Amino acid sequence: MPPTFAALVTDRTRRLGTRLCVGLDPRPGLYRDPAHLREHTLDVLEATAPYAACVKPQLAFFEALGLPGFALLEEVCAAARTLGLPVLLDGKRGDIGSTAEAYAQGWLAGGHAGDALTVNPFLGFGALTPFVEAARANGGAVFVLVKTSNPDQADLQGGGISERVAAEVARLGAQEPGGEYASVGAVVGATHPGDLAAFRAAMPRALLLLPGLGAQGAAAADLAPAFHSGGTGALASASRAVQYADGLSVIASREAAQRLRNELNAALS
Repeated sequence: MPPTFAALVTDRTRRLGTRLCVGLDPRPGLYRDPAHLREHTLDVLEATAPYAACVKPQLAFFEALGLPGFALLEEVCAAARTLGLPVLLDGKRGDIGSTAEAYAQGWLAGGHAGDALTVNPFLGFGALTPFVEAARANGGAVFVLVKTSNPDQADLQGGGISERVAAEVARLGAQEPGGEYASVGAVVGATHPGDLAAFRAAMPRALLLLPGLGAQGAAAADLAPAFHSGGTGALASASRAVQYADGLSVIASREAAQRLRNELNAALS
């Protein structure tokens, strides 16, 4: 069997010394025309690939472009795989029954699918089942929203709710035989550094996706508690801070990715 998403990103972490997840959020208002947006997005992907453990296209920005956006997403996924980069789609999908199955089929299998997908558990844990099953069947992964990076997450994620979701992530991971990390990971905002150690301990086999590095104010120096000894087990995500590090300069994007990779490594040294 081919290696799983978890195995691929962990291999890149060890082999290339990177824990950085590069987010792609192509914003139409910044470009002359759709061709310019496409060119810049693909150029940033190629320029930052040596410093990334994976790439994270934000589905909202591709969907907003209509059919050309879906075509570009397929190009991005194909280019990423040519570069050896696993693809984590940030769609925060969550639904029930056949609708959840359709989302899972659409985003975890097929031409414009990713290797992994962010998923929303707040319709109930049963809503996760189609996504988890599709990820396992395709060697992929899901990243369950546990404690998101936005300030108002506490409206619904406080009062022990995040901890309940984390316990479910751990339960699902414990079901899987073998493998260093399970197919069920967790989203824990890098903007909550004081909570990282507890969530790391609560979900021992989960890869943690840590959004919020850069533009949302999180600092690489604060993220060490999210990692296991040896520096594996987590991916710190930066989007605007890389893709638009200095306007549309691809050189600046490459330098930002390299700097963030180095800052994460320094935090763990």
